[in-house]
Amino acid sequence: MSTTVSPLAPKSYPEMPDIEGVQFATAQAGIKYKGRTDVLLASVSEGTAIAGVFTRSKCSSAPVDWCKSRLNGGKARALLVNSGNANAFTGKKGKAAVKLSAEIVSGALGCPDAEIFLASTGVIGEPLPAEKFATVVDDLKSGLGSAGWLDAAKAIMTTDTYPKVATASVELDGETITVNGIAKGAGMIAPDMATMLSFIFTDAAIAPDVLQALLSGEIGGSFNAITVDSDTSTSDTVLLFATGAAAQRGMEPVMSGEDPRAAAIAVALGDVMLDLAHQVVRDGEGARKFVEVRVEGAESDASAKKIALSIANSPLVKTAVAGEDANWGRVVMAVGKAGEPADRDRLAIWFGDVRVAVEGERDPDYSEAVASAVMKQEDIVIRVDLGLGEGQASVWTCDLTKEYVAINGDYRS
Repeated sequence: MSTTVSPLAPKSYPEMPDIEGVQFATAQAGIKYKGRTDVLLASVSEGTAIAGVFTRSKCSSAPVDWCKSRLNGGKARALLVNSGNANAFTGKKGKAAVKLSAEIVSGALGCPDAEIFLASTGVIGEPLPAEKFATVVDDLKSGLGSAGWLDAAKAIMTTDTYPKVATASVELDGETITVNGIAKGAGMIAPDMATMLSFIFTDAAIAPDVLQALLSGEIGGSFNAITVDSDTSTSDTVLLFATGAAAQRGMEPVMSGEDPRAAAIAVALGDVMLDLAHQVVRDGEGARKFVEVRVEGAESDASAKKIALSIANSPLVKTAVAGEDANWGRVVMAVGKAGEPADRDRLAIWFGDVRVAVEGERDPDYSEAVASAVMKQEDIVIRVDLGLGEGQASVWTCDLTKEYVAINGDYRS
């Protein structure tokens, strides 16, 4: 956790309403960090539905494997998260650590380990001292309800410079349904799944299979549309909890994806997820610029997204942005290397509202001064029109600065 807050950080935090059936507590277990909270315990009411999406890394962490094996049950009672140690690439010790972690929570809260979910973030390859959870679990249990959303978000930070929270609401059956989320992530951020950790909670009454479909449906345009450094974490986890408390206020449970209320919930969920995803990029390690890469005119949406990611992941594009250099030639390079259909002589490129290239060459009205002025802004849009079809996609990234190298050069020290 950095003491210097990203210049792209939100200027204020939203009011985060309570969600009935959700309680938080945080503690300092000394997993890696000293003098700060590094453990989060969330307790959710009995019958809470859960959905999850995880990293596609072939070297996934022990907590990811644990969550995957329990997700089919569809129910949750608790979530335990630690920062400072990812419990990844830890072999048999990692499996033992997640088992012990769950046993500690199960003993304290009296719930089965099949309904306990775990997540860890931090250094890869170091055994997780799960026994340290036992030293703080009683305080966590007695403190449930004492920690707010910002406290929860702070406890899961690693190289993050600020906590990430978001909220949205929707009116259903005459009741206000709330969706709140927290996230952490600043480096090792790329699609498949994308952010390192995010936990989202709602009081909606909704069946687990419908909840899973909604979460999976919103991933593509949010957490799977961001990249800081093109590296996919071993620990990427998004968990969505629905306590069902709104049913006690008159909401009829959503039991089918065909229910129009499911689409309404999806909008609120998508808003929270995109907000959190953008915050992750804005906290990209060493970031000074927030960049939207918008590709249109591709042969398909999938093709547009691959090209957008090729641009967003290019170190040459990202360093040009860091240097406030309107180097559209690097955008051309990234389009060309993507392996997707493209026609050089139909290509047009904009930095912000300034068209810098058209029909395969520099725009005849190109002005270096005008284009450079765009690059000095904190928020920049790079737009590419391939002129081939109707496919379009947007992804979000940040610049690549010397600070990124400094942060990752001494990450383990």
